[in-house]
Amino acid sequence: MTAEPGAWSVSVYDRIRDIPAAAWDACANPQGLPFNPFIAHAFLSALEESGSATAEKGWAPRHLALTDERGEVAAVMPCYAKSHSYGEFVFDYPFAEAYERAGGRYYPKLQTAVPFTPVTGRRLLVRPGVDAEQARALLSSAAVELAKASDASSWHVTFASRDEWASLGGLGLLQRTDTQYHWHNRDYTGFDDFLASLASRKRKAVRKEREQARASGIAFEWLTGSAIEEAHWDAFFAFYMDTGNRKWGRPYLTRAFFSLIGEAMADRILLVMAMRHGEPIAGALNFIGGDTLYGRYWGCLESHAFLHFEACYYQAIDFAIARKLAHVEAGAQGEHKLARGYAPETTYSLHYFANPGLARAAKRFLEQEREAVAHEQEALSEALPYRRCE
Repeated sequence: MTAEPGAWSVSVYDRIRDIPAAAWDACANPQGLPFNPFIAHAFLSALEESGSATAEKGWAPRHLALTDERGEVAAVMPCYAKSHSYGEFVFDYPFAEAYERAGGRYYPKLQTAVPFTPVTGRRLLVRPGVDAEQARALLSSAAVELAKASDASSWHVTFASRDEWASLGGLGLLQRTDTQYHWHNRDYTGFDDFLASLASRKRKAVRKEREQARASGIAFEWLTGSAIEEAHWDAFFAFYMDTGNRKWGRPYLTRAFFSLIGEAMADRILLVMAMRHGEPIAGALNFIGGDTLYGRYWGCLESHAFLHFEACYYQAIDFAIARKLAHVEAGAQGEHKLARGYAPETTYSLHYFANPGLARAAKRFLEQEREAVAHEQEALSEALPYRRCE
C-alpha cells in the first residue's frame, strides 16, 4: 500500500512480530515521553502470541507501518479487523444496528486500539524527528484505503490522545468523547495525607471501608519484578476467570498471556494479592507507566465487604504515592470511584464510516453526545469528596 509514491509507503502486517520490536518501540515509547506499557511491542505481541487477540477471536491484526524514503520505520499504528464489537469499551452498537437496519453489513470493521484495554494513549505512533502531522495524515489515509479494500464498514480509533483527537478530527474523522475516573497525586506524602484532603464525612467513609476490607484477617501484598512467579499467575488467572465468567460471560485473555507479560514486562507490573490465612483469595493486576499506574484486571474467589475497592483503588493509591507516580487510572466506567477521590476525565475516540448516510447521522449524534458528556462531567466534578477551600 503506497501512501506517497517515491517517498513514503505504508505496509500492512498480519503479525506484530514481523515488525522489529526496536523499530516499533522507537515510535511507541521514545525517550522524552512517559512510558505507556500498552502500546509497547511486548504487550501487543503477548496478546497475539498467547491467542488472546487473533483472527479466530475476532481481532485479526492489520498493523500499519509507515516507512520513509530511506526505508526506515517512521510511524506505526496498531490496527485490527474486527468481526464483533467486544473488548473495546467504546460502544458502537447503535451504529451497527443502524447499518444493518439500512440493509448494510457493519462487520468487518477496522479498529485502531489496544485490545481489551480502555487506557488513553497515542495510537498513531510517530518516531521523534518525523513530522507528526504528515505521518498521521498518511497513516489515516492508508487506514481509510485499507477499510475500502477490505470491504470494512468503518474505521475506529479508540482511547486516542487529545492531540490525535484534534489532529484527526481536522482531517475529517468524526469525534467522540466519554468519561473515565482518574486519581491525581497532589504530592501526597502518604495515604493519610491524601485522606486529609477529603471532606470529613468522606474521609471517615474511606477509613471505614479500608478497615472492613481487612476485617476477615485479609492482608495485602505487592508483587513486582522477579517476585512474581508462575504460581502467582496461576492464582491470579483463577481469580480472573471466576470474575470474568460472571461479569462478561467469556474472559478475553488466555493463561499464556500472563506468563508472557510476566516474562517480558515484569518490572512494569504490580500484582496486588489479597491473602487470608496465608492463602490468596483475590488479586488486582496493574501496569506501571512512566507517570501513571494503570489498574487493569481484578478477580476474587471469596466475597468480602469492600475487598474490590481496597484491592483495586486504595492499594493503587498507596503504591502511586510510594512510587511518586502522578496518576492512577482504574479502568472503564464507575461513578462509585468519585467517592474514592477519582475525578472525571475525558476520553477520546475517532470514527470513519464508509456509508455517507450513516456518517451524516453519526456526526449529528456525536455532536449532541459530546455536549451531554461535557455537562455530565461538570455535575460529576461537584460530587468529588475533596474539601472545599474557604
